[in-house]
Amino acid sequence: MPDQAIAAEDRRELYLSLLQRLQIGLVSWIASVVVGLIGRTLRMTITFEEGSIRGLDSVAPGIYPFWHRCVLPATWLFRNRDIGVLTSLSRDGEYIARVIRRFGFVAVRGSSSRGGPRGLLEMERMVKAGGAVAFTIDGPRGPRYVAKKGPVMLARLTGIPITAFYVAVEKPWVLKTWDAMLIPKPFSQAYVRVAKNIFVPPDADDEAPDRYHAEMQAALERVTAFAESQFSRQRD
Repeated sequence: MPDQAIAAEDRRELYLSLLQRLQIGLVSWIASVVVGLIGRTLRMTITFEEGSIRGLDSVAPGIYPFWHRCVLPATWLFRNRDIGVLTSLSRDGEYIARVIRRFGFVAVRGSSSRGGPRGLLEMERMVKAGGAVAFTIDGPRGPRYVAKKGPVMLARLTGIPITAFYVAVEKPWVLKTWDAMLIPKPFSQAYVRVAKNIFVPPDADDEAPDRYHAEMQAALERVTAFAESQFSRQRD
């Protein structure tokens, strides 16, 4: 689709009436308050696979994919670090963009379906400047637990590794949404598992993106299973 057509479609999608603007403002404010209030009560544990980054102060530069369902605890965990997050150009993405900006993230507007090249270009700029970027990698609408290829493309362009992670939550509320979104209960535990780094050589052959995409998918599945198992053991 030509750039002009994409831009016109984006404007139609993001056109908001006064009522819609008020609704988005109110809902995003409420969501921000909820995340802040619950986040302050969470007890966080973080562990790392061998070959991963070490320490939460080492999030930059880096490329961090994670599943959409754990976006709320991840927002609290990685707040106030100027991390760029690829956010859909849809109205749903507008809610997310407004919430994450309140917690010190940079909303990079684009998605796998529209605005992707522009969003990827901005994330490339941020990473090369020494920043960090994150992908809700099965968003914006799924399918759940199926990773898209954006981080692999970005890693190949920049030479910066991919570091997948997952945040499991103790006995959360689970919404009946496509992503089965997790909402932590106050004073519960959250367990973060960080995968080993995945490096994508800039001079890799044409088949390399598929191989590294499969490796990233496997890493996401591995850290998800590990983190969730910490609480399934408690329930057994």
